[in-house]
Amino acid sequence: MVKRATAADWAAIAAQTPWEGRVVARSVHAFLSQTKAAHGARPAVTFQLTSGANDRAMTLSWAALHAEVTQAANLFRALGVGESDVVAYALPNSVETVVTFLGGAVAGIVNPINPMMDPIHMAAILRETRAKVVVTLKAFPRTDIAQKVAQAVAMAPDVTTVLEVDLARYLEWPKRWIVPFLRPVNPVQHKARVLNFRKALRQHPANRLTFDAPDADRVAACFHTGGTTGMPKVVRHRSAAMVYNGWIGHTLLFRETDVVICPLPLFHVLAAYPVLMSMIASGGHVVFPTPAGYRGEGVFDNLWFLIARWKASYMITVPTALAALMQRPVNADISSLRGTFSGSSPLAPELYERFRKATGIGIIEGYGLTEATCLVSCNPPEGEHKIGSVGLPFPYTKVRILHLDGEGRILRACNVDEVGEICVASPGVTPGETYTEADKNRNLHVDGSFLRTGDLGRLDADGYLFITGRAKDLIIRGGHYIDPAMIEEALMAHEAVAFAGAIGQPDAHAGELPAVYVELVKGSAATTQDLAAHLAKTVAERAAIPKHIEILDELPKTAVGKVFKPDLRRRAIARVFDDALRAAGHNTRVAAVVEDRKRGLVAQLLPARGVDDAEVQATLGDFSVPWEWAGPIEQEAQGLR
Repeated sequence: MVKRATAADWAAIAAQTPWEGRVVARSVHAFLSQTKAAHGARPAVTFQLTSGANDRAMTLSWAALHAEVTQAANLFRALGVGESDVVAYALPNSVETVVTFLGGAVAGIVNPINPMMDPIHMAAILRETRAKVVVTLKAFPRTDIAQKVAQAVAMAPDVTTVLEVDLARYLEWPKRWIVPFLRPVNPVQHKARVLNFRKALRQHPANRLTFDAPDADRVAACFHTGGTTGMPKVVRHRSAAMVYNGWIGHTLLFRETDVVICPLPLFHVLAAYPVLMSMIASGGHVVFPTPAGYRGEGVFDNLWFLIARWKASYMITVPTALAALMQRPVNADISSLRGTFSGSSPLAPELYERFRKATGIGIIEGYGLTEATCLVSCNPPEGEHKIGSVGLPFPYTKVRILHLDGEGRILRACNVDEVGEICVASPGVTPGETYTEADKNRNLHVDGSFLRTGDLGRLDADGYLFITGRAKDLIIRGGHYIDPAMIEEALMAHEAVAFAGAIGQPDAHAGELPAVYVELVKGSAATTQDLAAHLAKTVAERAAIPKHIEILDELPKTAVGKVFKPDLRRRAIARVFDDALRAAGHNTRVAAVVEDRKRGLVAQLLPARGVDDAEVQATLGDFSVPWEWAGPIEQEAQGLR
């Protein structure tokens, strides 16, 4: 048996043969066909509409999933999708979401879209990818996804067909009978034809592709970035890189007997690649509880029971979900659970210890990013886990820590344990073709093949990678660089703190000053004075002590649970500017803080009589954040007219 415990073991795996020489499928359909042949009767995908441990669930075997993916690919080709055309979907999790993701990658290029996005951003992505087909929900009670997608399609002229998925089929009687009477009306009109996904699927063969699909590498997916630092960007993924994620998962961990519970969305790379592609490679079984995953009603309260029901061997999570789980007792038999994987953002050591004490199970931290087709590193499941580390670079993946100049040129390589920008080369990195927007690829790669991640980190003497923050998240106070993780980790050690997000708020003299927003553990009580006293004791760097601490009912988060810092920055800009305007006696305020592609965040002020441009400029001109007057359209959008 191959050892998989140390950096040397992983290097030995890569030394056996070059990645290009591995006998691994290069296309998604060939990859899935191998699994059908080896594990056809075994369970592949399970979906529950509701979160109860005994609620109705639907499971497809690998043979059944292969059949539906084949039908979907044939359907998309019949709708005019060629190898270089895009099938987009704005769907919550469901069996149809899995089928659309894989079928879209077989027929053309699949483009998952976060269904919680606003229609304007959805439409921008549809226009950028020139999507021909969109798969989304049929109007359904308690969700506005269908309505938002209809608005987006109306602004995306290349979309010719909308396929609707009806979640009512997952309901038991009489709820299924009641849904048509509660189904919301969609008033938005667009020019695309609308078809029922299931009915259209049944019109196409399930036992063969109706088109030539060679087992060759090509662009097969486009994912938008999570947008934690601003406007989403669209990233291309090649099919061989998608397969690489699955090969890694199977080679280092998963087997056909494993059951993985994954309450993360399938429009994010973490669920799509390390989870779903690893299940294809291994023949394992993945369970998706509720359309909204961790955001679904009752999921946190029922998750331990769901693990017991499905005898899950692994759980996929993110730090914010772990923090929420630790507010609930472990009240079910989770003895089947062998490990928990955490990704998307660094895990605070205090949270790791809370989870380990409550469950007796360690957390395997990993690291990946959309621009690298996800996987980069992981703590070896059979080796040493270093708390706070995201582990060892995977076989065929190289990580360098570099100091770069403003143009992306290498100044020098960092020493052991020295912080610099994390740069990655792997089968998942495609130099020069990462983003669909050509300008975004400039200065994105160094030394030919290494992707600049924008993350700051260090490599220790054993080759373990530690992430220390985002280059864009650094707080620059009068030329002094402050890592927000220093503030956030200190607060996470406070027993009343569930989440913390530190950002730089604008300052007329220092450029930025540290500010932090906090969400408390449910039922806990703490004041800003309590938190300030705690930080004074735990943050050694005086310059990093926040000048503003604010407790919110809930911090804004992305769909995978990252704290959404652009919203915190907007909040801070509005507060600081309003205070400055009020102190100067100006009869105006910030109407909104919007993002401009070239200028970044811009404060829009509400026009008022007697307010002089020059006087406002004298008040706000020393801040690095630009401002402008809000026009009639912007005012109306904010409900100010």
